[in-house]
Amino acid sequence: MAVMAVETGSESDVRRHELAEFLRSRRERITPEQVGLPRGRRRRTPGLRREEVAHLSAVGVTWYTWLEQARDIQVSPQVLDALARALLLDATERTHLFALAGVADPAPGGPCPTVTPALRQMLDQLEPVPACVQNSRYDILAYNRTYGRLLCDLDALPREERNCIWLAFTNAEWRAAVAELPDVTRAMAGKFRASMAEHLAEPAWKALLHRLETSSAEFREIWARHEVVAQGGRTKIIRNAQVGLLHLEHTNLWLGPSSGPRLVTYVPVDEQSRAGLERLRELALQEPAPHAAQEPALPAV
Repeated sequence: MAVMAVETGSESDVRRHELAEFLRSRRERITPEQVGLPRGRRRRTPGLRREEVAHLSAVGVTWYTWLEQARDIQVSPQVLDALARALLLDATERTHLFALAGVADPAPGGPCPTVTPALRQMLDQLEPVPACVQNSRYDILAYNRTYGRLLCDLDALPREERNCIWLAFTNAEWRAAVAELPDVTRAMAGKFRASMAEHLAEPAWKALLHRLETSSAEFREIWARHEVVAQGGRTKIIRNAQVGLLHLEHTNLWLGPSSGPRLVTYVPVDEQSRAGLERLRELALQEPAPHAAQEPALPAV
């Protein structure tokens, strides 16, 4: 009967049953010893018991049981994160868990397949030219030292805030560095809308849109215009707090389809800007290398 319910139910029914079976299968593969629990003499359940998973993830036993029973209940990103850790999920399994639950992962931990070691080395070799890898959602997947100091101190930000459109509308340091801010924010919102057309139902995109609309009146006003803008490069003027005015040619190098990840570079257009980037690189070298370029990146979608 359960199989028939999955086959004939709605998409949400299918997701709940898939989630229930996935949680059960992950629970049953873990031994108590793997998570520091005593095995006991009367253990008949393969792997962990439901109450043990609930205890390890700090959720109610009844609530977790309902999840494995495919009940129609809401689950928060924080609880899913706790379950992923309790069940020792790897990066792919974690992504699958959040996808089945239809919830955006607040701290995705899987290495981005786009940002290879060779690409990371290329970012370093491009210095002092600021360079980063972005996806179509404006998430900053990796960057070199000069990019990490170009508009604000990216290393000082939590990973979930390393997103260009989020910073352009909410980060005071980033906004102060952009000389033509109204034009830039309007163009970014238009590009974001154009890219989002292919991702309207995806939780991560909807979550970012909600954050922007909730946090920025400026974004809400621009978004309501329904403007769309194609991706493209242009000369940008940056007021860097450490080295002054920089005139840079912004260029995208696509790493896949035009709506996918891209290598973004900022090449100086005059000697003054080149000298400024050299000074910025020297300042960056006096500090530890950016952790962001070494951390697992956000999914490159």
